[in-house]
Amino acid sequence: MKQFLLAVICLVVVAACKNEPEKSTQTAIAGESTKTSGPVEFADQKYVDIGKKAWELFEAGDIDGWASKFADNAKFRWSSGDSLAGKAAILKYWKDRRMNVIDSLHFSNEIWLPLNVNQPQSVETKGIWLLNWYNVKATYKNKQTLSFWVHTDMHFNNDNLIDEIIQYIDRAPINAALGKK
Repeated sequence: MKQFLLAVICLVVVAACKNEPEKSTQTAIAGESTKTSGPVEFADQKYVDIGKKAWELFEAGDIDGWASKFADNAKFRWSSGDSLAGKAAILKYWKDRRMNVIDSLHFSNEIWLPLNVNQPQSVETKGIWLLNWYNVKATYKNKQTLSFWVHTDMHFNNDNLIDEIIQYIDRAPINAALGKK
């Protein structure tokens, strides 16, 4: 009886573990296949390359080169709610900041994640987003230094230009290092 019970248990386990063929998200129609995309999928590596090049230029202080990656109607938003609208306003702000406030920047420990948002789930825009996390070591003109983490989301338009940046950063330590309240 024990052998019979053991055999039944083994058969039940084998039956439970039997792999059913996965249901394909592809459907053949007139010799073609279509793919149903999920709400979010990985995007092309080229967006990582574009983002890395942009932030290399920014780190080096080449704000004109960095801004060349932006659409004319780009928006730069911070997590604190502040924002800049238009490439010209972004360029003006960061040129002033790099020339008069920041002496040097160094980015390290970078993480890049390119995504294609097919079905926005809240307020994000549909399309290509490049998410980036990195550590910043900043030295300011007043000789204060600061190290902090930044998370940046970049959206690309159809011309592969950045048309929106959202930067998640705690500005309180930066303001403290600059002597601002």
